Amino acid sequence: MRFGYGTNGFANHRLADALDVIADLGYAGVALTLDHSHLDPYAEGLGHRVAEVADRLRALDLAVVVETGARYLLDPRRKHAPTLLDDDRGLRVDFLRRAIAIGADLGAEAVSFWSGVQPVALDRATAWDRLVDGSARALDAAQCLGVPLGFEPEPGMLVETIGHWRTLHEALGEPDGFGITLDIGHCRCNEPDPVAACVATVAEHLVNVQIDDMRQGVHEHLEFGDGEIDFPPVLRALTDAGYRGLVSVELPRHCHAAPAVAARSLGFLREAEKASRHHGERSAE
Repeated sequence: MRFGYGTNGFANHRLADALDVIADLGYAGVALTLDHSHLDPYAEGLGHRVAEVADRLRALDLAVVVETGARYLLDPRRKHAPTLLDDDRGLRVDFLRRAIAIGADLGAEAVSFWSGVQPVALDRATAWDRLVDGSARALDAAQCLGVPLGFEPEPGMLVETIGHWRTLHEALGEPDGFGITLDIGHCRCNEPDPVAACVATVAEHLVNVQIDDMRQGVHEHLEFGDGEIDFPPVLRALTDAGYRGLVSVELPRHCHAAPAVAARSLGFLREAEKASRHHGERSAE
């Protein structure tokens, strides 16, 4: 199992420092959220800065996926806005294209994105049409550069469940290169099936995995052990699915204690992975 850590959980660190800490702790990769202080795609000298980050990742032997969930990168007054559902959604499409190009230059294993929350004044049919159109534009850019896309179902957004992702996938024509980013905590939060079963049902489409603890019906990313998820069966399900990508810790609200939280998280996951092997042996008996 290749564990990574999300840089949105190191928002108070310079990116170079965050990468150093994550690598020193023993993580295999990072989920890099493009943001103001972490490889801003709109700041000057982007090409040079991307090359520097690529060199640093190689030197530290860190794999990378690119995440696009920065809160106020595109609009300083509206969280996560504009999305692919808003009137000014062209800004989001441009951002996704930039993220995909950066991902290609970094050798990213995937670029992850989500739908956004349906605007109050917008009917669902129009919101859905806008989402399909924006996703198709992102997919075109990704296919040209050979970068896999991972679409993340997010609680409270237009696409918030695995079932919604399947509907979007079908609307796009079930294309190659349009996979799913599965947040393990989200599966506990709002999916009807057990978390391990959620992993199994999307096994062939998994391109990116985020991991955190969570409680049913509450969208709050928790440290491992503070929620309700039994992790050994989940890790076993990922192994059985043949998933070889990063499994990256997603704790964006723990930046105040990032190094300590990251250390505890990796220790927990390694123990859970050991237990998952025993879980698999018992299941085979």
